[in-house]
Amino acid sequence: MAKERANAESSPRTGKKSSATELRAALDRADRELVAQINARAKLAQSLAAAEGSAEPFTPGRDDKTIEQALALSKGPLSPDSIGSVFRELLSGCRQLEKRLRVAFLGPLYTYSHLATLHRFGESVELLPVGSIAAVFEEVHRGQADYGLVPIENSTDGRIADTLDMFTRLRVRICGEVQLHIHHALLGLGERGNVKEVYSKTQPLSQCRNWLAKHLPGARTVEVTSTGAAAQLALEKPGAAAIASMPAAAHYGLNILAEKIEDNPDNITRFAVIGLEAAARSGHDKTAAMFQIEHRPGSLADAITIFKRNRLNLTWIESFPIARGEYLFFAEFDGHESDLKVRRALRALGKKTLRLEVLGSCPQTTPVG
Repeated sequence: MAKERANAESSPRTGKKSSATELRAALDRADRELVAQINARAKLAQSLAAAEGSAEPFTPGRDDKTIEQALALSKGPLSPDSIGSVFRELLSGCRQLEKRLRVAFLGPLYTYSHLATLHRFGESVELLPVGSIAAVFEEVHRGQADYGLVPIENSTDGRIADTLDMFTRLRVRICGEVQLHIHHALLGLGERGNVKEVYSKTQPLSQCRNWLAKHLPGARTVEVTSTGAAAQLALEKPGAAAIASMPAAAHYGLNILAEKIEDNPDNITRFAVIGLEAAARSGHDKTAAMFQIEHRPGSLADAITIFKRNRLNLTWIESFPIARGEYLFFAEFDGHESDLKVRRALRALGKKTLRLEVLGSCPQTTPVG
């Protein structure tokens, strides 16, 4: 069938039908040209880095713009996801010529944090899987990692308390984000009917609770530290299964017993990229801040009114307890911290609060995966 399709192709120069041999030769030429162009692009990136001097090698807004431009130029037949993946790895490889970045995330490999890290940074980085969200913050704070990636919010379960708690403890900056579609799979070695225990992290178990109640009502659910640890247990224990990612199945050698078992088909986890430096303005940014207000009637309303008065769209707000009867509020709003109206709003907010810290600004993104 493939041979028939190949023979049906016409030469762009003569209009005659091309043989499979001619098409293979044309593919080889295209590959050679592609390799030459990739390396030419890498040399230009090196020259640009030298011209910019101390420019940061990782600039999320610039990466996103480059990929968007590539997608706009593509006429197919490759899908946007395929084009995006190619350019993400190309950018990652070019960045490695300047500096091999170390990126910390909640491990082990093939957790959702790992997959989000690859979506943001590509494969050409030194991956640093650690055992907790707190450890990600500590690696960045101590300078052992250039960047870290931590979950901040899930569309089903809401805020990630461990992440918000660490923002109150260590001074790091939000300089990027990844919104990752989360598709859970049930992984194991045997048949689905033989599953007695289902292992996963707290959030995946919660996000699949209705599916589990319907399809595995007799199975016991067991919380573990990560989806990767769950996959390892499913590999080792008879009658055990894991809720984890599809790539984890291939990595651990497990069978996919069921796909897309999340109760919410639009299940998205938002991850924050953290570092020690502020992100440059991209023109389509949002800013995160945390603040503490007096414990009196109307104090929160007074604070929120500042955003309305300065025409800043408040996109997210969460309360977080820090002591009995005392709360911090985490907020995100449109604009970069260097924008005039954002600076004006933050000055006004500072006068209404007991504590105010800007966590950083980053380009706004759309969901991937």
